[in-house]
Amino acid sequence: MRVLGLDPGLRALGWGVIEAEGGSIRHVANGICRSGEGALAVRLLALYRQLSCIVAEYAPDAAAVEETFVNRDGAGTLKLGQARGIALLAPAEAGLEVGEYAATAIKKALVGTGRAEKAQVAHMVRMHMPGVEFAGADASDALAVAICHAHHLQSRGALAAALARAGA
Repeated sequence: MRVLGLDPGLRALGWGVIEAEGGSIRHVANGICRSGEGALAVRLLALYRQLSCIVAEYAPDAAAVEETFVNRDGAGTLKLGQARGIALLAPAEAGLEVGEYAATAIKKALVGTGRAEKAQVAHMVRMHMPGVEFAGADASDALAVAICHAHHLQSRGALAAALARAGA
């Protein structure tokens, strides 16, 4: 199963693609979509086009996006939410189911605590995929989202299989 993880941001939208099979996870690619400068609509369009190309190139089976947290800067949170909308739209347009996870859930899935530091999360991503080179912190976070979603999908599949066996 190929999973696309997305860490939304208006200036930099991190992405990471992994393949998960059984208990093994393999790195496929990671990077950062950059919006550039200018009007908000033009920047969002740039993110959308780049992300659409990534979805087309890597053909993931599923996608997941980190949820936006609300901070004291309402305008900044709103702009981040618009970038997050692009992160939800591009994979959905390709027919993918898109999971959504709070940052604390992602950290807990990888590190074991929802209050883990970015460096701890990056370290655990490297533990899952030795030798991986990150395009940046946003790409590292996106790979963490993908790993979290892969674990969730595998657990959901295992539960469905167990329920089917119990009913048979």
